[in-house]
Amino acid sequence: MMGKGLRSVLFFFGVFSLLRISHGDLSYSVPEEMKRGSVVGNIAADLGLDSKRLSERKARLNADGSGKRLVDIDYSTGKMIVEEIADREEICGSRLSCVLKYSLVLEKPLELHAVTLQIEDVNDNSPQFSTDSIKIEIRESAVKGTAFLLAEAHDADVGQNSVQRYSLEKNAHFSLNIRSNSDGGKYSELVLDKELDRELEQYLTLLLTATDGGVPQRTGSVVINITVLDANDNAPVFSQSTYRVNLPENCGIGTSVVTISASDIDEGMNGEVVYEFSKLSDKAARAFSLDKTNGEIKVIGQIDYEEESFYELRIQAKDGLGLASNTKVIVEVIDVNDNKPIINIQSISSPVPENTESGTEVGIINVQDKDSGENQQIQCSIQENVPFKLNPSIKNFYSIVTTGPLDREVLTEYSLTIVATDEGSPPLSSSKIIMLSISDVNDNYPVFKEQLYSAYIAENNKPGTSVCSVTATDPDWRQNGTVLYSLVPSEVNGVSVSSFLSVNAETGVIHAVRSFDYEQFRSFKVQVVARDNGSPPLSSNTTVSVFISDENDNSPQILYPAPEEKSLMTEMVPKAALSGSLVSKVIAVDADSGQNAWLSYHILKSTDPGLFTIGLHSGEIRAQRDISESDSMKQNLVISVKDNGQPPLSTTCSVYLLISDNLAEVPELKDMTYEENNSNLTSYLIIALVSVSTFFLTFIILILAVRFCHRRKPRLLFDGAVAIPSAYLPPNYAEVEGAGTLRSSYNYDAYLTTGSRTSDFKFIRSYNDNTLPSTLTLKRSPNEKDIFEDSFIADTKDSEVSRCYFLFVLYL
Repeated sequence: MMGKGLRSVLFFFGVFSLLRISHGDLSYSVPEEMKRGSVVGNIAADLGLDSKRLSERKARLNADGSGKRLVDIDYSTGKMIVEEIADREEICGSRLSCVLKYSLVLEKPLELHAVTLQIEDVNDNSPQFSTDSIKIEIRESAVKGTAFLLAEAHDADVGQNSVQRYSLEKNAHFSLNIRSNSDGGKYSELVLDKELDRELEQYLTLLLTATDGGVPQRTGSVVINITVLDANDNAPVFSQSTYRVNLPENCGIGTSVVTISASDIDEGMNGEVVYEFSKLSDKAARAFSLDKTNGEIKVIGQIDYEEESFYELRIQAKDGLGLASNTKVIVEVIDVNDNKPIINIQSISSPVPENTESGTEVGIINVQDKDSGENQQIQCSIQENVPFKLNPSIKNFYSIVTTGPLDREVLTEYSLTIVATDEGSPPLSSSKIIMLSISDVNDNYPVFKEQLYSAYIAENNKPGTSVCSVTATDPDWRQNGTVLYSLVPSEVNGVSVSSFLSVNAETGVIHAVRSFDYEQFRSFKVQVVARDNGSPPLSSNTTVSVFISDENDNSPQILYPAPEEKSLMTEMVPKAALSGSLVSKVIAVDADSGQNAWLSYHILKSTDPGLFTIGLHSGEIRAQRDISESDSMKQNLVISVKDNGQPPLSTTCSVYLLISDNLAEVPELKDMTYEENNSNLTSYLIIALVSVSTFFLTFIILILAVRFCHRRKPRLLFDGAVAIPSAYLPPNYAEVEGAGTLRSSYNYDAYLTTGSRTSDFKFIRSYNDNTLPSTLTLKRSPNEKDIFEDSFIADTKDSEVSRCYFLFVLYL
C-alpha cells in the first residue's frame, strides 16, 4: 500500500510540475505510459492567455527535429494533454535524460515559444538477463575468495528504476559481491567462500536474482550452473577496455562495424575465448550481431541517425573453463544527408482580394529537415515569376507576402511552387504547390460597346415598340460584373424622358413608351447609364440619339384659295389673256417631309375643259389657249392636290375665275357659286334695282368712302385675291423645293388700271422683293406697307375715287 501511494505522489508531481523559462520558453515533465487525454499542464495559463485566445490565434505544437508528437493542446480548456502513450525506453533508450522539444506557434501576431517535455521514467520494466542460464566451470583448485564475474542483468528503466542489487540463493560455497561500473550500472561477482571438491560435488546450481529500485520493485532471475573442473587461473583480457566506432547511417546490412579481441594465456581449452553480448538494448539487438568465435560485430538491421544516434554494446569474453572479462563498444552514428526538407503549410489566406496592397502577408509555412548540422540548413524560395515572395521569419518559418498588384481580371488563380533545399552534399530538395485564388473587387466600370448609339423609329409607332438595344460589359465577377441599365432623368421639350422611352434594366433594350409624331419633333437625345451591382457601384453613360422617320399621315393643306366657308375668293381674268398667261395659283403645303410632302396639282373638273391648265408641281393656273368672246364669263375649276406618299393623300379646292375687262360687267359675287343655268338677265335686273333704289345714298356713301380711304389702307380685293394673308399660313411650314408647297419666288398683287379710269384689273408684276425665305413663314411686318397698298394708289384723285366707288359697289 505504501508503494502505491508513493507512486501516485510521483505521478501527480510529474503531471503538474512546470518550469517557466526565460524568453517565454516552457518546460513540462510527464511520467511515461500516461493515458491519452491526461493533463500535462495548463499552457494557456502559463502564457497568460485566455483559453479562447489559443484557438483564435491558431496555436499549435510542432515537434522539432526527429521528436515525436506525444502531446497536443485542448483548445476548449487551454491545457496540454497526452496525445499518444509515451514509452521512454522506446524514445530515449538508455539515456538518463529523455527530453522532447516542441515549438509552440501562435499567429496574429506570430509568436514562437520553445516547449520542452521531460519524459520521466516509470518502473515498468523488470531486470532481464541475456541468457536463461549462466554456465560457469570452476576448477577445484580455485582458492577461497576467487571471484567469478556474472552476467549483468539489463533493465530498460534508468536511474533508481534500474538494477540496484543482486541476491544469491543461499548455499554452502559461494557468496555474492555487488560492484558498480563506470556508468553507475550494477553487476555481481560470484565469490568462492569455501573450496570446491570435485569428487564430492561436480555440479552446483544457484539462483541469481536482480532487483531494481522502483516502486514497486521488479526482479529478474537467472540460473547459475557450476561445473567443477580442474584449475583455470587466467581470465581472457581484451585489447581495449572501450571500443569507439563511427558508423555512417544507412550503411548496408552485413557491414562490419568492428572486431574485438581478447586473449587468454592459458593453454588448451582454458585459453580458448568465446564472445557474447552481456548487456544489449532491444534496438541494439535488432541492429548488430556478434561472431562468437572471432569477435566481429556486423550490421544486421537499419541504422538511422534520426532514430538513434549512438549505441552502447557490452561484450563478454569467456575462456573455455568459464573465466571471463568485459569490454564496451560505443557506436556513434554519423549523419548522412538522406532526408529531404519537409514543407508544412501553417496557414494560408485564400482567396486573396485583388486590391491587396504590396507587402501583405497571405500565408505562413514551416520547413524542417530531420538531418543535423549543415544537412539541416535549409534555403526556401518561390520558383515561378509570380507577385509573391518568401520572407524569413522566426527560425524555420517563412511568411508568404505579395510583391505587386493583383488583378483578378488578368489572372484568377496563382500556382506557387515552393522549393526547399538543404545544404547537404549532395543537396536534397523538396517542393510543394500552393494554389492561391484571387477574389474579385469592384474595380472596373461598365463599358458600352459604342460611345454613341443611333436609333431610328417610324412615327405613329405602337407603344412598347423596341427602339434599339445598348450593351455594356464589365469584366468583374458575379455581382460586381452584373450590369443594370437605366435612363438618366432629363426632359425632351419640357416633358420627362421617361414619358417617351423605357429601358429594360437587364437586357438594355430600349422601348417606346408612347407613339411619336414626326410633325411634333423629329429627333431627341437620351442618356443611358449602365451601373454594376458592386459595392460601391460603378457606372458609365452613353448617349442614344433617337431619330423619328416621317410617315405619310398628313393630307395636303390648301393655303390659297381659302376654304369656301371662310370667304369667297374670285379672280378676274382679262378677256385679252393670251395662251400661257398666268391667271392664278393654288398654294398648298404638307406637314410631312420628303417625298411625303412632294405635291402635285391636277384639275379634276372645270367649266370649260381645255381652257386652263395647271402646273403639275407649281400649282400655277395658266390659259391653255387665247380667251375668246364665246368663253363663259364665270369659270369654276376643281383642283386636286396630291402628295407622293404611300399611299398618297389628297385634298381638293375650288378656284373661281371671272373673265371680264370692265367692273361694270361684274355680276354679284355671291352668284358666282350658282350653277351656269341661273339666268344672267335676272342678275342684271337685281343689280339695276338695287342701284336705283340706293342712288340717293350713293353720293353720301361716296363722300364718306373717299374720306375713309384717305385715312385707312384699302381692304383686300375679294378678301385677298392673289395676295396671301399671313393668317392663312400655318406656322413652321418650310419650303420643300420642287414639292409644290408654298414657294418664295411667286407673290402676286392685284392692280386696278389707272389710265382708263375704269374698274379694270391689271396684272403688273410679282413682288420678288418680298419673297419668303425657305426657312421662314410668310408674315406681315409691322413696318411694311400692306402688300396691296401700292396696288390701290391712284395717280390722280379720279383714280382714287374710282377705287372707292369700286369698293362701295363690292360692299353693296
